[in-house]
Amino acid sequence: MTEFGANLVAMVTPMQPGGALCEPGLARLVDHLLATGCDGLVVGGTTGESPTLSGAESAGLIRAVVARTGDRARVIAGVGTHDTATSVRRAREAEAAGADALLLVCPYYSRPTQAGVLAHCRAVADATELPVMLYDVPARTGLAMTPATLIELAGHPRIRAVKDAKGDLSEAMTVMSRTSLAYYCGIDELNLPYLACGAAGLVSVVANVAAGRTADLIRTVRDGDLERARAINAELIPVTDRLMRSGTGAANAKAALADLGIIPHASVRLPLVEAQTA
Repeated sequence: MTEFGANLVAMVTPMQPGGALCEPGLARLVDHLLATGCDGLVVGGTTGESPTLSGAESAGLIRAVVARTGDRARVIAGVGTHDTATSVRRAREAEAAGADALLLVCPYYSRPTQAGVLAHCRAVADATELPVMLYDVPARTGLAMTPATLIELAGHPRIRAVKDAKGDLSEAMTVMSRTSLAYYCGIDELNLPYLACGAAGLVSVVANVAAGRTADLIRTVRDGDLERARAINAELIPVTDRLMRSGTGAANAKAALADLGIIPHASVRLPLVEAQTA
């Protein structure tokens, strides 16, 4: 899926102490991610602390990342909110800012019916000419997209992929078998099984610090070398556990990037609190 890439990173949003956006840190982060093997940069997603970003900040981030990236990778903009009108506006702003695709989370907090989810996703997909990756993450939204909803949404000409953070491999394989949706694993702990089941790629927090290894994992699975893929996955388990199983992924990834000297600060915005060590 060249319109999204395969080795996608759920990139952090570098910030100064106090919460202001850090433009030098953003530039260095983009350079690092491209140099280490990312072919898709997800801007303003969960790991980018999207709930704390204003519309102007989100659009500015997209413009800056697009300018720095050029044609070296795809830029996927997180535009989903709990409000359809706001999500539509952010989708249009992302398109104007130069994004290549949109990431659309299931609407949260309101807990609409599946009919409401369908209407919300179609409204956002209709708002631009950009391809859309749905983001199914019920642990955060309080609401899952059902297989029937995903299959119906696959009929929309611009809804072409799913970032699956649900973790139900049986369901994922069922939807993949019945649609042309490209699946992307959104749970780093399950990257290998999702790839083995036919996922097109990853949207990875771990790729902030280990994109070369996640690229190797994707490549070895595609080559059919599952023994080597299992070895790479085993090498990734310690960093995955450190980033994803204690505290929050965004704070831990920032701490790791600051320790590596890639971004100058590990600062996050409340209600997240800074991780002291990665």
